[in-house]
Amino acid sequence: MKWSEICIHTTNEAIEPISHILHETGASGVVIEDPLDLIKERDTSYGEIYELDPKEYPEEGVYVKAYLPVNSFLGETVNEIKQAINGLMLYDIDLGHNQVTLSEINEEEWATAWKKYYKPVKISKKITITPTWEDYPPVSSDELIIELDPGMAFGTGTHPTTVLSIQGLEQFINKDDVIIDVGCGTGVLSIASVLLGAKKVYAYDLDEVAVKSTKLNTKLNKVDQQILTKQNNLLDHVHKEADIVVSNILAEIIVRFITDAWNNLKHNGLFITSGIIQAKKALVKGELQKNGFEIIEVNEMEDWVSIIAKKI
Repeated sequence: MKWSEICIHTTNEAIEPISHILHETGASGVVIEDPLDLIKERDTSYGEIYELDPKEYPEEGVYVKAYLPVNSFLGETVNEIKQAINGLMLYDIDLGHNQVTLSEINEEEWATAWKKYYKPVKISKKITITPTWEDYPPVSSDELIIELDPGMAFGTGTHPTTVLSIQGLEQFINKDDVIIDVGCGTGVLSIASVLLGAKKVYAYDLDEVAVKSTKLNTKLNKVDQQILTKQNNLLDHVHKEADIVVSNILAEIIVRFITDAWNNLKHNGLFITSGIIQAKKALVKGELQKNGFEIIEVNEMEDWVSIIAKKI
């Protein structure tokens, strides 16, 4: 099979929403090439994700790349992607250059291009994420290993927003907690929750591909009996008593279900939010406080923010 690599030259702010658009239109894997990665100092305690080639990076902005099968619908799919990306301007998201280019590659080249970006990486004190095709021996007795097959769904688990989410879970999960994961993607937060001691996780995502990916990855990690995965729009019609609600999603989406998160939390339960850009931090904090939450922590990594709030 032949594949077409679609490359969008955009901004760091637009990475998450554009990635979501690409996944929704059937893209197989998303790659981010940010020139800041070439110069920034790295925290070696979390390891290296992959080797960087400066020739593959733009001088400014970022490249978001994905892979689409070459078929009779390709032109229509690309036009759909362009329209959806342009629609992000309605949310005041800076698209930067907003240039879209296509190049054709064969299936073997696609597999190599995708997998070279994904290596084992330690993302918190206890948790290391590794792809299923890597043979990774644990380096300590208390290390928790999550194996992921990203497939077509929502990244490799090493993005700063995911790291912030898992670090929050690692800090606050207690044994036998009940967790709700809103926008589960690959299921990495749900899997981490069980490995960290949660008794039950309810994982929801509107995207059918994400639901399938979560189910696959929970089985790979032998935690599928403790994780109930379901296709659902945020927390619509969900009525649980959870100790923690966690969501790594866009700020504009988080503010839409704060009331539902409150209603599904026990007294003193926590709402761990991530996927928030700096410019939206005040918006999310304000809406959380307006709905009765107490802000107990605000954590930042690179240009991303995680806010942890308590139901009081």
